[in-house]
Amino acid sequence: MASTVLIVEDDRDTVRLVSLYLKRDGHRVLCAHDGVEGLRLARKARPDLIVLDLMLPKLDGIEACRRLREESSVPIVMVTARVEEEDRLRGLELGADDYVTKPFSPRELAARIRAVLRRTAKDELERGPAEVAWNGVTVDLHRRTVLVDDQKASLTPTEFRILVMLIKEPERTFSREQIIDRVFGFDFQGFDRTVDAHVANIRRKIRPLDGPDHIQTVYGVGYRFSND
Repeated sequence: MASTVLIVEDDRDTVRLVSLYLKRDGHRVLCAHDGVEGLRLARKARPDLIVLDLMLPKLDGIEACRRLREESSVPIVMVTARVEEEDRLRGLELGADDYVTKPFSPRELAARIRAVLRRTAKDELERGPAEVAWNGVTVDLHRRTVLVDDQKASLTPTEFRILVMLIKEPERTFSREQIIDRVFGFDFQGFDRTVDAHVANIRRKIRPLDGPDHIQTVYGVGYRFSND
């Protein structure tokens, strides 16, 4: 089944070239040229993935991403002309699943989109117990939902996969490289702090009001999940 991809980008030449590559891959492509129209289309069409430029007229990509994450876990690939690591981390901290830095080739972006959709569609999470619960937090692995103090927590697909990886093997320490390999795949071209940004988001979203932080940092190594 073909996926629907929404491109939110003000450069019409870039939109045209990327659309050609995505349509060649069998995707249905929707386009918006400013942040306000992008939000409207995202809410109306409910795409399978959004390509979101950071610098947009009317509403910039950072604010559009923030608003999308308040209401949806749709995978987002952020496109940015800014090369500084902090700028890229900001998008990830708001919930983007991946990013591509301009200038990029349409072929590269199409490959990254395939990778994100592939990660989202993997059925590995369907294996094992249907539900895991601890101290006010319940993770339904089949429905892919998380409840914190009986309130739904909105995790992105990438955040959910990292959380499931950790809770399936409590007390085991995973290095950032292992998390990248299992969750992002061998074709991931990001950096170690990408993992840190996603883990920070998960911690913020799943910590109960009166509970401890169960995702622990093992300094110099990585992260582990603890039931204590």
